[in-house]
Amino acid sequence: MIYSDAIQFLYGLRLFGAKFGLENTFKLAALAGNPQEKLRFIHVAGTNGKGSTCAVLENIYRAAGLRIGLFTSPHLVSFRERIQINRQLISENEVVRLVEELQPLFKQFPENHHPTFFEVVTVMALKFFAEQKCDLVIWETGLGGRLDATNIITPLASVITNIAFDHQQWLGDTLEKIAFEKAGMIKNGIPIVTAVENAEAFAVIEKIAREKNAPLTRVQGSGFKVQSSLSGEHQKRNAALSVATVEVLQKQMPVSQKQIEIGLKNVNWPGRLQLIERSGQKILLDGARNVAGANALRGAIEKNFGSMKRTLVLGILQDKDWQHICEILAPLAGKIFCVPVSSERTANPIELANVCRAANPSAKIFAEKSLVDALQKISGDHFVVITGSLYLVGEALELLGLSPAAKSERELNEWSAHPASAR
Repeated sequence: MIYSDAIQFLYGLRLFGAKFGLENTFKLAALAGNPQEKLRFIHVAGTNGKGSTCAVLENIYRAAGLRIGLFTSPHLVSFRERIQINRQLISENEVVRLVEELQPLFKQFPENHHPTFFEVVTVMALKFFAEQKCDLVIWETGLGGRLDATNIITPLASVITNIAFDHQQWLGDTLEKIAFEKAGMIKNGIPIVTAVENAEAFAVIEKIAREKNAPLTRVQGSGFKVQSSLSGEHQKRNAALSVATVEVLQKQMPVSQKQIEIGLKNVNWPGRLQLIERSGQKILLDGARNVAGANALRGAIEKNFGSMKRTLVLGILQDKDWQHICEILAPLAGKIFCVPVSSERTANPIELANVCRAANPSAKIFAEKSLVDALQKISGDHFVVITGSLYLVGEALELLGLSPAAKSERELNEWSAHPASAR
């Protein structure tokens, strides 16, 4: 098997959808020798900011001299981004080896209960981190928490960044229901740290923490003084949440104030308010994929780039609240290019353009056939914002020559879930 074969095999696992529940992952992990039992974790869930919070935590603990595994999703371009140690992507050879070693184990599963893509990747990561003797793993949930494949571990601490509307078809149509799913990752007696602001959502988390005797720390307020190298007010909250988590774990994982400061200063997390300057042009990349993310992006643009003339490139997935996202972002720009996301779940650029026109009648608005076409037409524009989906941001990084991957593996992010199984 070569790397492209391994990727093709993983791609084929999409046929099994995304069935929510822990039975398969527990079984596959047990067949692989229960690698999770050899590791220590910080488990991170939430609607937005999971990846950024994971990146900050990883950087702080790495600054403390520890060997840190990082598991996140989705990837922007290369599948290998999902599994990193000390911010080095897993090698192609290791991906091949892990796939080959796990493949025989699938025979132990009935055909109608074959492990899904995310279940397999979760166990691949656990196996790799255990073999590499990581001191700590920063472990991001895929979707939800309670029934997410990542929830087979017992962490040192659980973290919930925030609760907002996203994935309602699987997690529920109220903030309380979504909070219940996320809070399902809280374990008996294990500290839980959260920056959830919504009172109803926080009440759900508080109740579950009390039932499980889990010490609860809430990070709240505004004007956070914790600064990191990530841009935006919302990133200050993510940084404050990360620091609070480090403080909660000081006895088990001591980190000095100096190490925390170094960790905060050097965080790198592509595709989240990432500013690129090239040939006199500023390009801001941000995967604002839901209403809360769009509001955070709008606030950051108004604060940091208030006087600049802006061009917006917008591509959104059909299963997101794309009308509201258009309404929030369209007033920010004088020129808007609506493009398809390279996904079978893309929203139609013509429909995006129609909503943008209603939200900003004075803007020049175009529906393009591709991001390539849009980039050609905006090459002379001074300030460009590319947003709406992390998939689109990944494609932009690739087209702008800023991605390390030779060939895109973004299609591996594609999946179809079975809503009935989420309850």
